This record gives sequence, structure tokens and C-alpha cells, in this order.
Amino acid sequence: MLSAKQQKNPLTDELLDILSTTCLQSNDARRCLNARRSSVLSLRKAAKLMKVVANNSCSTLQLMWIELSKAYLYRALRCKDSDSDPIYCLANVYLAVLCYDTGQYQKAIEHCTLVTRSQDHSQCSSHVVEGELLPKIDDEIDTVLGLAVFYQYLRKAALNKQQTQHVSVFTTELFAHYLHIRCLSVTTECRQLTLTSLVDEVQRYQKCFHELQDLFITDLLVLNFVGLNCGYATDDQSHAVVSGGSVPVMSHSLDTSELVELLQQSAVEHLTVFRKLEALEFSTLHSTVTTDFEALYAYKSGDYQLCLRLSTHKMCIR
Repeated sequence: MLSAKQQKNPLTDELLDILSTTCLQSNDARRCLNARRSSVLSLRKAAKLMKVVANNSCSTLQLMWIELSKAYLYRALRCKDSDSDPIYCLANVYLAVLCYDTGQYQKAIEHCTLVTRSQDHSQCSSHVVEGELLPKIDDEIDTVLGLAVFYQYLRKAALNKQQTQHVSVFTTELFAHYLHIRCLSVTTECRQLTLTSLVDEVQRYQKCFHELQDLFITDLLVLNFVGLNCGYATDDQSHAVVSGGSVPVMSHSLDTSELVELLQQSAVEHLTVFRKLEALEFSTLHSTVTTDFEALYAYKSGDYQLCLRLSTHKMCIR
């Protein structure tokens, strides 16, 4: 029998729907099933999951949410109506964000490249990157989102105007450029190649900024941070025309074996907590072994030394 790691996609779409419905405590199962046939509904489900990720600290449960969010984003890309540029670009940007959050920088760069090398962005303004869905990326993005909210407050207080458009959003294409730059900045392999690529990408970013017609205040703030941190000017005369480069070919199918492993780890963690509570409750009656589930999981994972240590933990030899 194949293990979860050996099976590329052990979870079907139906099982993913059941899992997400349970995790989100949703009672709209029929709408969840329809999400398989609509890229928009799949994108909305991913957004709900990403909002949970953004509000949770790093843990096995958060990693599980991330993998589940990826599953719905890939599903959105597989839908027949995903050829529209707004859905295609936004799904890839969010995938890049999640890959960045888990340290998969090369994967994040590939998703960003799919967005920035897209031929037509004329309709992308209808879908924007929502700041509330973003996990912790860096201090710059946090500062920009904070300033955007402050700007909205001042506009309402000083001009007595109700903001008609949410300000804590980013233009999809520009944010893809920024995240690409961020990934290159934290990459340590092939240092010289990384520095060269970083210069090229900053120039592409500046060129894209000057060519776009519709921008948000957040886009301008992020560009200024890039200019300050990378030491490049951001005026019209500073950027050069840089060749586009090749577009990576990527599969729209997610390997769900990682999600299965996280589900098992989460189950073991919860069962171990139960054992510890059980030990506290009945400590006066008998001794309770609290490491049995951890030992079983270690055995399943092939870590026999750990299994032995956990199995003999607090064992009384008579």
C-alpha cells in the first residue's frame, strides 16, 4: 500500500470540499460542490481560507490551511473559465504569496513570472490583491497597509468623504513584480546571478509602474520602499527596457500528499493533548501513557529510534 508521500494526489476534489467545509464550519455544501466548476467560486473559497491563514500563527494547522488554500487556487486555474486574465493572474499571485510564506522562493518566482509575462492585463483591474488575505510578508508591506488605512481615516475625517473603494489593495501585476524582487532578495544561492536578476526585475517593476494607468496609493508606497531598499531611483529616466525572458511551464495540479501528512500530524497533536488532559484528570487513579499516538506516528514515518524512545517513556520495569 502506498503512503501519502508516495501518492501524488491522495485527496480527491470531493474530499477537499468536505475538509474545507468542515474547517470553515460552513453549511453550504452545495455551493462548495459547485466551486469545482467555477474559477470565481474556487477563488472565493481560497480567499476565505487565506484569511484564516493570515490571522493565525505558524503551526501545523496553519500549514494545513495553506495547502488547502493552494488546492483551491489550483482548482481555479483548472476551470474552463480560468483563461480570463484577472482570474489567471490573481490565482498565480496568491499561489506565489503562499509559496513565499512557506519558504518555496523558486516556486513563488515561477508563479510571479507567469503573471508578469502575461500578454494582456487590460481586465486585471477588476481583481486586486487584497491586503487582508496576505500573511506576514515583510515589514514594508505591513507599513504600507497601515498607512493605507490611516490615509482612509484622514480622508474621511478631513474631507468628510466616505471612501468608496477599499484602499488596502494592490494592483495584481505590480504586486507580482514586488514579490519577485522580495524572493530574489532573500535567496542566497547563486549570489551573483541573484544580484543580476534583482537589478533586471527592479527595472521591469519600474517600467511596469510607469506604463500602468490605474494605480492605488499602496502601489506608490511599495515602489518607494523598493527604491529606498535597493538604491534605485524611480523617475522616468531611470529605468531601462529589459527583455521579457522565458515563461515557466507549470502544472495546475497540486500534490496533496503534503496536505495528508499535515492532517495526520494535526490529528496526532490533538490526540496527544487529549492524552495529557486524560493524565491530569485520572492521575490519582492510574498512570496514563501520553506518548502512544506520537510513537505510532513515528513508527509509521519510519523514525524507529524516536518510536522506541516514546514507547519506553516513563515505562515502569518490574
